[in-house]
Amino acid sequence: MKKYDVVALGELLIDFTENGTSAQGNPVMEANPGGAPGNVLSMLTRLGHKTGFIGKVGEDMFGRQLIDALNEVGIGTEGIRKDAEVRTTLAFVHTLQGGDREFSFYRNPGADMMLRTDEVPGEMTGDCRIFHFGTLSMTHEPCRSATRAAVESAKAAGALISFDPNLRATLWRKLEDAREFVEYGMEVCDIMKISDNEIEWLTGEKDYDKGAAWILERYQIPLLLVSLGPSGSLAYMGGHKVLVPAVLTRNTIETTGAGDTFGACVLHFVLENGFRTYTEEELTRMLRFANAAASIVTTRKGALRVMPEKAEVEEMVRSAFGKEAGV
Repeated sequence: MKKYDVVALGELLIDFTENGTSAQGNPVMEANPGGAPGNVLSMLTRLGHKTGFIGKVGEDMFGRQLIDALNEVGIGTEGIRKDAEVRTTLAFVHTLQGGDREFSFYRNPGADMMLRTDEVPGEMTGDCRIFHFGTLSMTHEPCRSATRAAVESAKAAGALISFDPNLRATLWRKLEDAREFVEYGMEVCDIMKISDNEIEWLTGEKDYDKGAAWILERYQIPLLLVSLGPSGSLAYMGGHKVLVPAVLTRNTIETTGAGDTFGACVLHFVLENGFRTYTEEELTRMLRFANAAASIVTTRKGALRVMPEKAEVEEMVRSAFGKEAGV
């Protein structure tokens, strides 16, 4: 038995999202706790799993807000370090028509970039069933080396490695610089979730089957997921390919956290069923649940504090796919 079901390392930041306009006509910005790894853990915690976060925040009001938010939703914060000199990272999020987003990061540097290898708690990386990370913790040193050390520690202890590139082009000098670190993630991971635009960029293929084949031929990742936004999601495992349509709703506000929620639900399925080669029926059941949860999150502002309950997702699955749909 492991102390943690899932431990994640990475960025912890404040997402300032638009939430109406003032009497003067100015946009009103709401300070939402954010960062992809934290969103993933929040959904997993909501589904009943023991989670812990490794990262760094500033010793400032936003850092305190983030730690309080993680404690509030039940994510372990013993792996969070504080930086007295560098401020907590901020992101300003502009919601585009249709719910997609445009980011402006205040991170030059930000506290999340300053995590050192000696600050990574081995008692967490060595005592988890799944270790999850992305590329934002590898844009700069010293966090780049800290990420590699954490991955190696978790892998040596027998944890499954989950990787989501979660590319943010503006955080790299040029996007091609990110390729080395996406390749590193693919080399070490057992589970990879990648978005439609990321797989096109990475492989040069607009056909997702060809893009998936490009990845799998080079890296032999056991479970590969491709999120397609309003077109649904794909899973590739053991020669199986499953496509499940999205659960579309007229109540969509924004897509913040949808991909993280989807990825968390995949990890939930793995934790509940053990990691093995799933049948097409099992993959279909996994994607239906993940798609439904992601759809619910698009109807809410923010992500980390507003993850859906399991029963709510199951009801969405039955509503979207029929009462016979396995949940």
